[in-house]
Formats: sequence, structure tokens, C-alpha cells
Amino acid sequence: MWLLRLLAVLTVLTVAGGVVIFLFTRDTRYLQFSWRLFRYSLVVALLVFALMIIERVAVIPV
Repeated sequence: MWLLRLLAVLTVLTVAGGVVIFLFTRDTRYLQFSWRLFRYSLVVALLVFALMIIERVAVIPV
């Protein structure tokens, strides 16, 4: 779980860094990179949350 939190913090810092660099340079590549990274990280987060919900709901007899 700590690895997911670390990746989330690094992702937020990277997206924010890309936006800040865009504001300084006005190069749209940084904004496109930040947007793409945000979308992919959102998809991964939703998949992780879905797996956690399935893990809680699915009762697998042992």
C-alpha cells in the first residue's frame, strides 16, 4: 500500500511540475505530457479501486 501512495505522490508532483514548466516556457508539450500522465494515472487508480472493491465484495469460500 505504501508503494501506491508513493506513486500517487510522485504522479501529482510530476503533473504539477509539467504545468509549472508549461507556465514558464509556454511549450505545449509539457501540458500535453501532464494531461496524458493524469489520464493514465486516473485509469490505473480506478482499476486499483475496482480491484479493492471486488476483493471486499467477493466472498471466496476456502
